[in-house]
Amino acid sequence: MNQQIVERPVIRRGEVKDGRAPRRSLWLKLTRTFIEARKNKHAYVLLAPYFLIFGTFTIIPVLLSLLLSFTNFNMLEKPDWIGWQNYARLFVQDDIFLIAIKNTFLFAAITGPVSYMACFLFAWLINELRPKLRAFLTLILYAPSIAGNTYLIWQLLFASDSYGYANSFLMKWGFIMEPIQWLQDPRYVLGILILVQLWLSLGTAFLAFIAGLQNVDRTLYEAGSIDGIRNRWQELWFITLPAMRPQLMFGAVIQISMAFSVAEISIYMIGFPSVDYAAHTIVTHLVDYGTIRFEMGYASAIATVLFAIMLGANLLTQKLLHKVGE
Repeated sequence: MNQQIVERPVIRRGEVKDGRAPRRSLWLKLTRTFIEARKNKHAYVLLAPYFLIFGTFTIIPVLLSLLLSFTNFNMLEKPDWIGWQNYARLFVQDDIFLIAIKNTFLFAAITGPVSYMACFLFAWLINELRPKLRAFLTLILYAPSIAGNTYLIWQLLFASDSYGYANSFLMKWGFIMEPIQWLQDPRYVLGILILVQLWLSLGTAFLAFIAGLQNVDRTLYEAGSIDGIRNRWQELWFITLPAMRPQLMFGAVIQISMAFSVAEISIYMIGFPSVDYAAHTIVTHLVDYGTIRFEMGYASAIATVLFAIMLGANLLTQKLLHKVGE
């Protein structure tokens, strides 16, 4: 009589059986995590103050803002849960917000990539100079981003009368016959703001790139020349940029945040609100409803949309930076 041999599937450690993960595997993972935490307890103790402050002043406010975006809250009365009404109002009824989104994306699409590449290009060029000259030029290029009252210079340059430097120059050489209302004409307002932002963009990302270039291991260039790298552009793409991925990512986050959160330049130079909302951005819309009208639920919805846009831009940039050097 032939015996039928039935082979039973072999279930290895960590595999799923009947749709459930083995309890023993989960317990082992928890045990190993606990053991590792006990070994590194001193590091966690030192990191605890930072995480406490970060959680209190960053994570918790973000979560509260997300919850308030589903309420009607004016800071005087108890929040009233209204669901998705704030978001429906934002994208369907609020025409000014749609203008703000258009202006913000146009502003970010120009200033973000241009300022990012300018920061790296200047850092790369300055890095080749002697230390004293490099330090002097770094200070000169970084100074506009930390100097106060820089908007006064641009207001004098684009003053609306004949004494403004731009109007005076154009009238002297016969390009125009009468002064141009630079800061009151919707055709020029956004372009001027983009120009000012580019002038102020050599800030933290610029310093991060210089630090990253200084820390690249010089032996990598020697190894690259042996492997067939023959010019500076190949060195840049296959050695310098991959070695600077942390600094590149940090600079991208900084530049994206600056590009999407522009508001101060518009308020101080153009006024609030701007003419025909030509310089109105998402952040100025947030300032309007959050600090003037005190519609905190609606302002929280605006902040949540801005946070989602910035998060998506950062994730996309991170994926692009991972391809550097490939």
